[in-house]
Amino acid sequence: MKFSIITINKNNGGGLRKTIESIIKQTYKDWELIVIDGASTDDSVMVIKEYEKHITYWVSEIDSGIYNAMNKGVKRAQGELFAFINSGDCLYKTNILDTISSYSQNFDILVGRDYHFNDITNKGFASIMPQWVSMLTFYIETLPHQSAFFKHTLFQNKLYDETFSICADMAFYIDVIVKQGCQVLITDEIICKREQGGISNRAENIVHEERLKIINSVIPIGVRKDYETLTLLDKSTVYKFFYLCNKSHLFRRILTIFIKIYYKINFICK
Repeated sequence: MKFSIITINKNNGGGLRKTIESIIKQTYKDWELIVIDGASTDDSVMVIKEYEKHITYWVSEIDSGIYNAMNKGVKRAQGELFAFINSGDCLYKTNILDTISSYSQNFDILVGRDYHFNDITNKGFASIMPQWVSMLTFYIETLPHQSAFFKHTLFQNKLYDETFSICADMAFYIDVIVKQGCQVLITDEIICKREQGGISNRAENIVHEERLKIINSVIPIGVRKDYETLTLLDKSTVYKFFYLCNKSHLFRRILTIFIKIYYKINFICK
């Protein structure tokens, strides 16, 4: 199995170096690295040339945004599984590709966890993952993109929607998972160590607007209230609640009894 690792970069030469190092240190060697640089004015091109023997294809030119750069990488990729590990993000362990290549289950997308690490506090945490993926997953948040592996066939007739500046990965996920029903495999493996302060953190207003546009295009107004009510709970609680409801008959019975008792007490106290 060959991996295509697509890395986009702009003016983050130090981060790009860390990313490339995490890739070339992998114990699994059947991979290609594609670097799409957005005409950086720092030392990024020097870093690319330093590691050029490990890079299958690279270009440094002006692009129209993140997803334009990612689409350029997709068009060049030849592997069976695509991964988007952008500059500053690193594969968490040196055997990650070995681990992913050993999975025998059929899947179109494999998603693991991110590790959010703060260099200043020297502390971090791993992302919380759902047991399965549904529209609720994307209403609450989305799936980690830099900890996902995509079958190349998903991109044969589809690229990222470049009209979105930050949330095109979410729109892509919803299209192929929720609408088309492609097969998703969730793993507890930590795939990627994320660099802090990404663009989605710096442009929260744009993220909110784009997310709202995507959600409104998918969920009818009459259904949206149900999602809004569920998300009054925190993400971890929602994921656990759905898991227990589906897996435990006892939990459903206890929950039903508890709700009935609550309403009786509430009625008496009025």
